[in-house]
Amino acid sequence: MQAARALPVFGLGPAADPLSEAPICRVANSDEAPKGSTRHIRFAYNGTGICTAAVPVALHRGYFARHNLDVEFLQLAGSTDQMLQSLATDKADAGSSMLLNWLKPLEQGIDVKLTTGLHGGCTRLFVRKESGFKDITDLKGKTIGVSSISGPPRNFFAILLSDNGLDPQTDVQWREFPADLQLTALQRGEIQAIADSDPNAWLTERRANGDLVEIASNLSGDYANLSCCTLGVRSSLWASDPAAVKALTLAVREAAHHVAENPDDAAEIFSKYTPKVAVADLAAMLRSHTHGHHPAGADLRREVVKITSDLKRATIIKPNTDPAKLANRVVVDIDV
Repeated sequence: MQAARALPVFGLGPAADPLSEAPICRVANSDEAPKGSTRHIRFAYNGTGICTAAVPVALHRGYFARHNLDVEFLQLAGSTDQMLQSLATDKADAGSSMLLNWLKPLEQGIDVKLTTGLHGGCTRLFVRKESGFKDITDLKGKTIGVSSISGPPRNFFAILLSDNGLDPQTDVQWREFPADLQLTALQRGEIQAIADSDPNAWLTERRANGDLVEIASNLSGDYANLSCCTLGVRSSLWASDPAAVKALTLAVREAAHHVAENPDDAAEIFSKYTPKVAVADLAAMLRSHTHGHHPAGADLRREVVKITSDLKRATIIKPNTDPAKLANRVVVDIDV
């Protein structure tokens, strides 16, 4: 694997940060920066997922600095697997993305620890209005378009299909299409539904000009109160410097609270990473997520057990995997 490279636009010094003069929003119970030397953290961040908006907010609104952290963003062009590999091989210290994409590699033994969930929501299932489909059970015998057969939208809706008595392997078909071609494939009848995550899902619905109906999301049913995204660190960092891991986790959780309380400001910050998407659209996406939900410790373990159990039922996790043992192995207590 090639070494990750630093993001080209957003460095860490105030001179490189056009948002550095903006006021910092204080969060209740936020401590002063810890004593001692500043800790340098290499954060794998690709800047494309609106659901990880708390990370750039933590940088540009001073939450990392408040916890005495000097955070360097490392850009990875590939998938979550590449991010996890960079953590396991000490090319990065921390990363954040969708929990559904972390659990299979974690089951397979990749050495990464989870410290907190970040929010719920951001994955959506659309059909055409004219289809008459009302819920996910109407998709039996139909084809669902996804951007990746192994991606979080496919994994989540496989769970939801299983929860509703359908076999996600045999009762539906899955077809890969690039995000910008999914709507065309749906309108041509090549697929009967689109499963995708924000910002692509949100923007696809906007481009459809009222032609689409959202019939399910990862805020459906039990998942209304569960995490979608997670924060992870390399295990060697946890072993050698748990105080740094705690500081990092606190900073990102405080930033997630800022996103929940100030979605317009968070959208303005995130827009620097996705300049082609209107700030108003980004803010609307953030409001539709649950950025006030960021469990840690026992609460996060319970969520990992639940989601792993669901992935087993959907035949994504191996049948002999013990969800509780997996959760106890990968979730660490950071005392927040």
